[in-house]
Amino acid sequence: MLFLNFYFENKSFSRFRKYTNTAHSRCFLAMDTIHACFKEKIGEVLLPGDVFSFRLPESGDGSIKTEKTICGPGLRRNGEEVQVCKSGILRHKQPNMYWIDSQQRRYVPAKGESVIGIVTAKSGDIFKVDVGGSEQASLSYLAFEGATKRNRPNVQVGDLVYGQFTIANKDMEPELVCIDSCGRANGMGVFGADGLLFKVSLGLVRRLLVPQSEIIKDLEKIFPFELVVGMNGRVWVKAKTVQQTLIVTNLLETCENMTSQQRQTLFKRVADGCL
Repeated sequence: MLFLNFYFENKSFSRFRKYTNTAHSRCFLAMDTIHACFKEKIGEVLLPGDVFSFRLPESGDGSIKTEKTICGPGLRRNGEEVQVCKSGILRHKQPNMYWIDSQQRRYVPAKGESVIGIVTAKSGDIFKVDVGGSEQASLSYLAFEGATKRNRPNVQVGDLVYGQFTIANKDMEPELVCIDSCGRANGMGVFGADGLLFKVSLGLVRRLLVPQSEIIKDLEKIFPFELVVGMNGRVWVKAKTVQQTLIVTNLLETCENMTSQQRQTLFKRVADGCL
């Protein structure tokens, strides 16, 4: 008997900021069986409609041994199978994470993800924020650290805000907050008095958000700079001068489709003043 037990999870998928039309799902499957089905395709390009079927082995007493496996963005359940719903490269992270790495630019809000938004309007006690999705998100004036009815935050139309989704599904308007569960800002709120905001693919965003990102390490060797990365594909950069800010921006946009060796060669030329 084939046993698949899925349940939807709103929590963001590790530090991989992915943006799908469906919620991230978690499945309980036999680890050896899953890896045997996926391992031949890890690192290869998959297309929507590709299907993985599983036959779970039974133990001696007839029960099925299962372990927790996370099927991330681009993979979803279709009956008793796991179906690919986005084109991209199949990735695997130990011990039990699988997802499709694609280069899409369209962003779909997901609960728990941190994004960079642009305040577009004030409507009573609510700010309307453009997050790059199909509709604008709402942000309450009480969703800031230390905000009260008398002590309102100084937020103006056109300001950049870094916030986190508390509500994000297809049936409701997305809702942002600029505080964590303890009521602290923790780096969120209004920012970006200077600097430059630009947009990159969601695939590059995930590479920048990986702990100890090689791209960030290589850039730090050239110029000191401030960097804010949103999971919606928006990146804010500020260096000491406008010229350095533009150089860092151009390097980030250029290195998206480069190999590691090509990127390091380019960064070295910039550091040596050849460009």
